[in-house]
Amino acid sequence: MKLTFRGYAKALYFKFIDLLHFPFVKQGAKDPYHINYDKFISIGNTIPSPAILEIGSRNVTGITRRNIFPHYKEYIGFDILPGEAVDVVGDVHILSEYFNPEQFDIVYCISVFEHLLFPWKAVLEINKVMKTGGYLHISTHPVWPEHEMPWDFWRFPKNGFYALFNKYTGFEVISLTEGLPCKAYSLVNDTPTRGLWFRTMNQGVSLIVKKTNNYQSSLLKWDINISDVVNTMYPDKKM
Repeated sequence: MKLTFRGYAKALYFKFIDLLHFPFVKQGAKDPYHINYDKFISIGNTIPSPAILEIGSRNVTGITRRNIFPHYKEYIGFDILPGEAVDVVGDVHILSEYFNPEQFDIVYCISVFEHLLFPWKAVLEINKVMKTGGYLHISTHPVWPEHEMPWDFWRFPKNGFYALFNKYTGFEVISLTEGLPCKAYSLVNDTPTRGLWFRTMNQGVSLIVKKTNNYQSSLLKWDINISDVVNTMYPDKKM
């Protein structure tokens, strides 16, 4: 493919940025974010013939993950839109309407929670369809540019997950870490922002929790529907 002037200029720019930040760049495979994901896979591989639910399974980046647990007895890819690797189309905020109670040993979702309008409601719905003793993995972003608009709602520093996963929602946190470090440079001259470049931010957060019990429905409920708040739809971008 012929490289355009714009493409050539962009490639040179990224090369310059890479050289400038070379002292800060680390090997991704050794990053805590990826190490925690590998830990989740190791835990999943100890469960005999698991029933697995992948939330946000649609292939939008060229990556599918159905093969990471080759010993599964049941694997369901779930997504808000139809597409490759999607078995069931639906809304995670009403997940229990699509599946049986305590159906799954393993549930996981990667780069999904930032797109959920009511993540606390999704947590309760996930609890309903998980078996007690089952494991849930979530990967999302503490820092990341807007994407998949207009359904980009949240960012998650790691400590915020303790509000979502606790004894009241029926979970125990097994492992929680941030990773994928980055630098940000302020483009305004506001004094408090000028030193931002010296700070390190993290682009990824990785969480593993275990379901310990059914959530306390007498305390926790959220009967508001997405359609009561927004009238938009997750973007359907064709590959």
